[in-house]
Amino acid sequence: MKRITIPILALILLGLLIPTGFATDSNLVITYGETAYANNDYKSVVDAFFVNQANVDLNNVNSKVITADQVNQVSGGITGKSYSSDQIFSSAYLDLNDNDNLEVSVDKSKITTITGNMYISALKSAGITSGHVYVTSPVEATGESALAGIMNAYEEATDVEIPENVKEAANDEIYTEAEIVENSGVDAEKLSQLVDDVKQEVSSDNVTDHDTIVNIINNYVQTNNINITNSDIENLADTIEQVQNVQGDVNYYKGQVDSFLNDTNSTGGFSLDDLFSFIKTFTNGN
Repeated sequence: MKRITIPILALILLGLLIPTGFATDSNLVITYGETAYANNDYKSVVDAFFVNQANVDLNNVNSKVITADQVNQVSGGITGKSYSSDQIFSSAYLDLNDNDNLEVSVDKSKITTITGNMYISALKSAGITSGHVYVTSPVEATGESALAGIMNAYEEATDVEIPENVKEAANDEIYTEAEIVENSGVDAEKLSQLVDDVKQEVSSDNVTDHDTIVNIINNYVQTNNINITNSDIENLADTIEQVQNVQGDVNYYKGQVDSFLNDTNSTGGFSLDDLFSFIKTFTNGN
């Protein structure tokens, strides 16, 4: 039998390694609110925002639809709110290729309550620390339901499921902040900074006692002259306590995602030099 030459074998092996067609990038995911997805005009508005802001070819992006039922599974136990299929407008685009740090860009002309920093804080509560997220809606919306879609996008991109108690804690944080902003008229960015500062102190000191968390919040409220009610403070304390209590699951999830990202960014020990060394061994062998 004729010996296969090195160039021919190299082409064969490389042909097996390189896909025959270009598929969607698994690190790019759009989650459409089902109301936005069902209406062509609404979907066009959402798509235009993502294309303009992220400079992305949507043909390369995976997409999923977030239904009212999925949002209600999370929100029902937190706020008691129940959304119908014509109320889920918020949509999100995740670019996990941009994974040096976590960034959230919000369409402020459409998302009326939740800010980029609020999303960042809630995502960090869930152990998510990288990726660029874009959030929009075809019509004005609070943006609360978008977090369910964002976390779903991370699950889709990494193939790692976020523990349910972690999802609930992160969503509780978003819903609590939205309620305070809407009911008390507190500046959203000041509130977001307050929550972030309190969470950092609670985490660094490993505080789990409710009354101690209340005192920490009160200190930041007074120092920063933020006008919120005692009821608001109690609700925030409950939320931050919940976040603190799921840190074991958060760290486990974060470890899984970090392993995924490290594997994605490495070659797994493969190189062209290794390939050609193998080819030489193969062709020179008996």
